[in-house]
Amino acid sequence: MAAAAFHHAIGTIQSHRGHGALGSQNMIGSYSERLVCKGVQVRLFRRTCGSGGWRLTAVTASSSYSSVVDPVSLSSSIISNDSWKKSNETALILIRHGESLWNEKNLFTGCVDVPLTKKGVEEAIEAGKRISNIPVDMIYTSSLIRAQMTAMLAMTQHRRKKVPIFMHNESEQAKVWSQIYSEETMKQSIPVIAAWQLNERMYGKLQGLNKQETADKFGKEQVHEWRRSYDTPPPNGESLEMCAERAVAYFKEHIEPQLLSGKHVMIAAHGNSLRSIIMYLDKLTSQEVISLELSTGIPMLYIFKEGKFIRRGSPVGPSEAGVCWWF
Repeated sequence: MAAAAFHHAIGTIQSHRGHGALGSQNMIGSYSERLVCKGVQVRLFRRTCGSGGWRLTAVTASSSYSSVVDPVSLSSSIISNDSWKKSNETALILIRHGESLWNEKNLFTGCVDVPLTKKGVEEAIEAGKRISNIPVDMIYTSSLIRAQMTAMLAMTQHRRKKVPIFMHNESEQAKVWSQIYSEETMKQSIPVIAAWQLNERMYGKLQGLNKQETADKFGKEQVHEWRRSYDTPPPNGESLEMCAERAVAYFKEHIEPQLLSGKHVMIAAHGNSLRSIIMYLDKLTSQEVISLELSTGIPMLYIFKEGKFIRRGSPVGPSEAGVCWWF
C-alpha cells in the first residue's frame, strides 16, 4: 500500500498547490540580477528587501550577451517545510552536472556516459550546500551517470535529510522488485526519475574527439557553428534545436504538472538540455539562447506561480545567519 501511494504521488496532479511562503516580503535581504543582451546595453539591477518593500537600483551596464544572476544569500534559520504550506508558489532548481572526466580532457562528450572528476564531485557537493534549505519533493535527472551523480551528491547536503530513491518503472518486475513497504520510510524519501530526454545533445561523430584537435582539423568557424548555432547539427548528431524539442516536450508533459500540483522540483542535467529548458522558461529567442552559458555545478533557482516562471538566481547557501533568502 505504501509503495502504491508513493508511485501515485509522483504521477498524479493534486488539487492543492504549494508548500511555501515565497511571496512574503517582510524580511531584510537582497539579491542582484543582470541580463545583458547582444548588441543592447542593459543595466545591472539590485533588488533590496526592507521594511518598505523591494527597491530596484541600477548598478552597472554591459554590451555583450549573457544570462547571469548573482548569488542569493540564504538564512540558515528561516526555511522550514511548514513555511511553504500557505503559498501557491513552488520552487524549480536547475543544476548542470559537475565537471566530468571528458570535460577535464577537453573531449566532446555528448551522450557518452562518463562519470565526474574529483572536482566534479566537489562541485556537486557545493551545489547541494547552496540548495540545502530549499524544499525538494521530486528529482529529475538524465540517464547519464554524471547528472545522476550530481543529483545524488547534492542531496547528501540537504537539511531535510530525505533519501533520494530512483524509480524503476521500466517493467512490471522492476516495479515489484523496487517496492518499499514502510509508510514511514516513504515519508523520508524523494522519488528520482531518470529520463533520456534530459540527456546532453548527441554530438554524433564528434563524440570522443579532442575539441582543439577538431578545430585544427575542420577550422574554428566550422566547429563553432556545430557547437553554438541553434539549428546546425554536427555530423550524425543533434542541433540545439533538436535537443530542445525533446527536452522541452518532456518538461511540459512530465515536470510542469508536478509544479502545478504543488511539488518542489530539482532537475540535474546538462548544458544543452538545460539551456533548452531555460529558453522555454525565460522565453528566449533562438539567437539569445545560443549565447547562454551555464557553469558546472551552479544551481539556478526559479519560482513557479500562477503559470509563470520567475528566475531568482543562484543560491549561495545557509552560510550567513540573519541574511534572508529572496522570499
